[in-house]
Amino acid sequence: QKVSVDVLDHLEHLALVDFRDSEGVERLQKAIQFADQLQEVNTDGVEPMDSVLEDRCLYLREDDVTEGNCTKELLENAREKVEEYFVAPPGNIPLPKLEERETFLQGS
Repeated sequence: QKVSVDVLDHLEHLALVDFRDSEGVERLQKAIQFADQLQEVNTDGVEPMDSVLEDRCLYLREDDVTEGNCTKELLENAREKVEEYFVAPPGNIPLPKLEERETFLQGS
């Protein structure tokens, strides 16, 4: 199943993933084929689940602060920051023009 340029464009903007090379497009096509197999599973009468642990009580731990005042050390890990905040993601992937992607997809 071929993936259209519009779908690639939409996915790249959502996931910030670059599908410019044939390996990326091929991996996406294989993932779609794998997911399509789920359409064949009969789920009639199966109730949707909220969690795989629906039959168990989920125990929560106390939220105890054990250390703090380490803002300066944490911000040293940031590639980009504004005042005392991380900037994430650090810029979008430069995406090719639609015309360039159409040319690439014709070759795959």
